Amino acid sequence: MRVAKPIIVLLTALFALLAGSAVQADPADISAASRSVVRVVIVESDGDRARLITHGTGFAVTPNLIVTNAHVVEELRGDDSLIAGVVPAEGRNGYPARLVAYSPGNDLALLRIEGGGSITPITLFPGVPGDGGEVYAVGYPGNVDLAQGLSMADLVTPQAAVKTRGYLSGGRSSRSFDTLLHTAPLGSGNSGGPLLDSCGRVIGVNSFGTISDNGTDSAFYFAISMRELATFLRRANVEVHSSGLPCRSIADLNRAEAERAVGEGARLAAEKEAKADARERALAKAQRDAELAVISERDNGLALAALLLVAALAAGGWGMVQASKRRGRFQRKHLFGAGALLVSAIAVWFLRPSLASIDSRATELLSQPEASPSASTSAIATAKSGNGKMICVLDPQRSRVTVSDITDVPIEWTESGCMNGKTQYGTAQDGWSRILVPNQEEAVSVNSYDPQTRTYTVERFLVDLDTMTKARAERAKLNAPACGAGEDAALQFGRSQQAIKALLPPEPNERMRYNCQPAG
Repeated sequence: MRVAKPIIVLLTALFALLAGSAVQADPADISAASRSVVRVVIVESDGDRARLITHGTGFAVTPNLIVTNAHVVEELRGDDSLIAGVVPAEGRNGYPARLVAYSPGNDLALLRIEGGGSITPITLFPGVPGDGGEVYAVGYPGNVDLAQGLSMADLVTPQAAVKTRGYLSGGRSSRSFDTLLHTAPLGSGNSGGPLLDSCGRVIGVNSFGTISDNGTDSAFYFAISMRELATFLRRANVEVHSSGLPCRSIADLNRAEAERAVGEGARLAAEKEAKADARERALAKAQRDAELAVISERDNGLALAALLLVAALAAGGWGMVQASKRRGRFQRKHLFGAGALLVSAIAVWFLRPSLASIDSRATELLSQPEASPSASTSAIATAKSGNGKMICVLDPQRSRVTVSDITDVPIEWTESGCMNGKTQYGTAQDGWSRILVPNQEEAVSVNSYDPQTRTYTVERFLVDLDTMTKARAERAKLNAPACGAGEDAALQFGRSQQAIKALLPPEPNERMRYNCQPAG
């Protein structure tokens, strides 16, 4: 590591003050980013024997391209007998590498891995890091190697990188090129290693530090800024993965989800109470309407019965008058007419609704639908059930995204737990889920869908090689059922997936929640 002139202006107390409000990094993010960090070694070989000339640190920006400092590899340019190699943090061996870009003006270089080697690339942060923010330096400091008594064979064998924590101090840059000033301790072998933010994204490339003439001043360190690195990579035609989203911790998300659950519970309780009140009001109204209707019908029946009785008496009286004119002979038509009217009056009287029918009439009124369901209403009901074709859009307030790309996700869901017509989800106490363990990526994804809330969730675990190997072994034991295999098969598959879930850390590195709406 290069040494700059003493810097004593900034005080350690300032960093401690700023650190009090800094967001603490998630160790899982730093560990996940460390998978992309390599030891860069320069070796001299005469055919029979090899000798280590120097070493530093680098990090993968693509599966086969490594960023490091120019001063780490500068000896390669003038000596054909020297060989460059990169040694990953995990695996069984290192890989030979070739220098493909060299920029001493801002102390950057690019190595290409030879022989088909591949390393998980790291994610870059394209924004401006906040002053006083927490940072991590990851690399291979030589003083640690010396303290451990490592041999040359050890230095070319995969081993975990060293992580140190510090804080940024904005506003102070070297005059030669744009740099970031920070307090994460570095050793001579850290040159070329990444400076990470709280989410494990690269914000700079560690390059050099300060020393004190009298040994009492605080140590500070410089990292080449993302502005310099982005320009260097662009000129080398290298496309990298970057993420500029705000850094939120899973703990923050969990707290927000807990608060949201409380609020949702209160909202549902309020809705239930409002529905109960509305039903009581509707029942009271139905009761009043039924009572008025029954009383009205009874009154109408009484009036009609009275009218028919009067008509019967009139018919009978008229018949008697006619009979007197005919010397006591009562005509049959008058007799039948008066009798029919009398019977009708009695029938109308007894057919009036009783007062006891008010309650049943109110229940009938309350159960009557306002309108018959139409085709569009049925479609809306189907959409609300969470089935069918959906477009799922990321909810940034409920998500933590550090390395993944953000795109809308089209899905098609059936009640049996079939996703997109080809992937059967398992069901367990936590709902429908499918655990994906890919062969070409060092990450395990737990995908879940809640049809009631139409929420699609992807949790990604960026695990180490050992965990990934165990997860792949457990995946090989699974017998995933075909779509529509039935409830028992879905339950059995859900239980079987728990063996993979047991291998994963308590919290994911990323959690992406999507709100799903009917497609189109």
